Amino acid sequence: MRTLRLKPGHVQPVWAGHPWVFAQAIEWIEGGATAGDEVTVLDPKGNFLGRGLYSPGSAIPVRLLTRDASTHIDAALFRARVDRAVSRRAELHLPTQEGALATTGYRLIHAEGDGMPGLIVDCFEDVLAVQLLTFGMKAREAWIFEALTDRLRPRAIVDRTPPNVAKAEHFTPGAGVVRGDDVKALAFKERGLSYSIPVDVGQKTGFYFDQRPLRARVESLAHGKRVLDAYSFVGSFAMAAARGGASEVVAVDESAIALEVGAECARANGLAEKIQFVRQDARKTLIEAGTKGGFGLVVVDPPRLAPTRGSRDNALMAYSKLAEAACRATLPEGIVVICSCSAAVDLAALTRALATGARRANVDAILLERWFQGADHPVPASFGEGLYLKSLVARVIPR
Repeated sequence: MRTLRLKPGHVQPVWAGHPWVFAQAIEWIEGGATAGDEVTVLDPKGNFLGRGLYSPGSAIPVRLLTRDASTHIDAALFRARVDRAVSRRAELHLPTQEGALATTGYRLIHAEGDGMPGLIVDCFEDVLAVQLLTFGMKAREAWIFEALTDRLRPRAIVDRTPPNVAKAEHFTPGAGVVRGDDVKALAFKERGLSYSIPVDVGQKTGFYFDQRPLRARVESLAHGKRVLDAYSFVGSFAMAAARGGASEVVAVDESAIALEVGAECARANGLAEKIQFVRQDARKTLIEAGTKGGFGLVVVDPPRLAPTRGSRDNALMAYSKLAEAACRATLPEGIVVICSCSAAVDLAALTRALATGARRANVDAILLERWFQGADHPVPASFGEGLYLKSLVARVIPR
């Protein structure tokens, strides 16, 4: 067994439950560890802290999978973790086929939150979309696929590992369907709304399941309002608002194919007449709305602006500018929703960006609610980085 010892002063976060061992925390490694190996992590006194998988050259060389000294990272562990994840989703009523609440698309395995760092699995009814985010997980994909197949009997498993992540971890990602039948589209329901997204269109694993709770909230806020869904992708916020009784909905994105898919989903749900899909830079739309007459509800959910801590300062400036434009685009007493999926931007930083943007727009943003990723995206309390999605709902008040 390869062994890794931590430096003095770097033990407390790992001892408290943080699943990552950072490179600067490592004193030494013995046993000739290579990429993907199972390694035992010890404190400076030789006490056992956990076991994980080794990624040499990474800023996070080890992600811990177990704190039990008698447990090894084998096929049985993956089967047990998959079983546990399925049971936990069942407690959340996922999936459910119940009429207006029917939801058959959700996150099944959320990496650290389900005890499997480096692994993401999303369920699209009878198709599973998988991301293998470390060399160690890639090396054990056969165990993972077998565990998923035996428990869920999916029609297909699709590998959606980002190429840039695979390159950084020094492996070649799978392409498309890796188990089962050919898949052209990911079909599912969310709160009774039907979606069908071509496999080559989807973002991340194919869809942003993490915003399901906020979409439900937007639906409840939209009645009678003119709504703007900025950075709409396939228009999931737009469809929620339309079903919620919005007087008009404008969905804006730069991707023509995403808008085409969104328009088709709107037609399938009988919402096409209420939603206008517009191909344009969302920032330009926000600025134009501020000069031509605004919206009663503005949702701004941009892609990740701070992929690393080094990009955080620039991202905060961008969020502040987006917040200013969004506040200008919102009618007096209207509602603005601004979101960040950047782990490097915490809730306090996003709130400051909103406050700064509102001040420049000469309005006050009165916070009403704070939202995070849904319960099918669990986060260990010791793992602050895992709470990546933050959203603010605020009322815009003229000064």
